[in-house]
Formats: sequence, structure tokens, C-alpha cells
Amino acid sequence: MINWFIHLHPVGQGLLATLFTYSVTMLGAALVFFFKSVNQKLMDLMMGFAAGVMIAASYWSLLNPAIELSKELGRNPALHAAAGFAGGGVFIMLSDYLLNRKKSCKDRGEGWLRCVLVSTAVTIHNIPEGMAVGVAFGSAATSGGGASLVGAVMLAVGIGIQNFPEGTCVAMPLRREGMSRFKSFLIGQFSGLVEPIAGVIGVLFALKVQMILPLVLSFSAGAMISVVCSELVPESFKDNKILATAGVMTGFVVMMVLDVVLG
Repeated sequence: MINWFIHLHPVGQGLLATLFTYSVTMLGAALVFFFKSVNQKLMDLMMGFAAGVMIAASYWSLLNPAIELSKELGRNPALHAAAGFAGGGVFIMLSDYLLNRKKSCKDRGEGWLRCVLVSTAVTIHNIPEGMAVGVAFGSAATSGGGASLVGAVMLAVGIGIQNFPEGTCVAMPLRREGMSRFKSFLIGQFSGLVEPIAGVIGVLFALKVQMILPLVLSFSAGAMISVVCSELVPESFKDNKILATAGVMTGFVVMMVLDVVLG
């Protein structure tokens, strides 16, 4: 099974990886069929672990390859990495603006509009996440490095883990608002559907558009770090700081060790 995946075309790898991240979103949303709430300590530990993996993967799988590729192309590595990284961060901050709009809607009691804005904001978040996975697999194919493939897989795992509470956090409030279990599930899982599409686009960018690949890689890295800072860290550290810290450290070490040992 592993050998089959290794020899699969990068587009297929990226598609399968992002289908995995989407399926985890779907599993998180499916909890509305069985529970009214989820253990917060477990959620915080999972989000912390995902944050650690994503921080490490943002450097080893995205930002560092972007810098090295910029050098090979004769570009200014600092300028390209900084521009792409900042662009990814701004993209996520714009989606956070929608979340702030959502809070204002809640204060006014406009439940239906709040649901639309929550779903839209989470969907926007998932676009760069899917692209990051796709770009990582496409970059691994062009570099031919086994460690890069491991990094791409771990990045997908990290994003998948953080997608679980994401799907839950969208679906559960809808259920508490009185929406049916099935409709809450549909909206919760729908936000992850963009990831396979964005993943395939990311792979194609990495394979076909080499000249702008450093920008795409660093953009994805900036988006990942911004997601960690704006969502995973604040949410996971709010109630269970020690558990969340342990999760971050464990996730980072796992990603780092796999990259170093397999490299």
C-alpha cells in the first residue's frame, strides 16, 4: 500500500491526501449524530498537536524549499519568501475578518446570517490549507526527495487533525441553534469540500509553474502559520494550557524527527 502511494502520480497523491483531510472534517461534523458536546481536553490536545505539526511542516516542507528553489532560479530568496509568506498571512487574516463579522451578527440575533458567515469563513480557511498540501506533494515530486514526501504526508496529517475539531465546531453550534442533525452535519462537512479541489490546483502549480513556485510555497507557509496563530493556539490554550503545550511540542518533535531521520 505504501509503495503504491509512493509511485502514484503527484496529482493522485495530492488528491488522496486532501480527500483524507476532507474526510476528517466530515468525521468531526458527524459527531452531531451522537453527542451534544465533545470533551474539551481531548480537543485542545489534538489542536495543539496539529499546531506543532503545522509549524514544523511550514518550515521544512514549504518555506525552506521555497528559499532553496529561489536560489536555484536566481531569484532573491529573502524577497520571494517574505512576500509569499506575508501574502499567505494576509489571506487568512481577511478570512478572520469574516469571523469577526459573524460575532457581530450573533449579537444582533441574526442566526441564519451567522451560519452563512461561519461556513464561508471556514471554507476560505480551507482553500490555502488544501493548496499547501498539494504544493507540498508537487514539490516533493520535483525535488525527488523522500523526506519531502514524508513532510507532505505529515502536513496532510496535521491539517487533517485540526480539521476534526473544525468540522465539529461548525456543526455543533448549528445543532444547538435548533437545526436538524443532518443539516448541521451537511454544513459542517461542506466547508472541507474545497480542500481536494485546492489540493489538485496546488500540485499542478508545483509541477507546471516552476517560476512562481517559491511564492506559492511561501504563501502556503504563511497561511499555515497564520491559521496556527489565529485559531489553533488561542482556542487550544484558552482552557488547557499544559495539555495544549504538550500537544504542540509533541507534534513539532514528531515532524522534525521524521524529516531529519528520513532525510
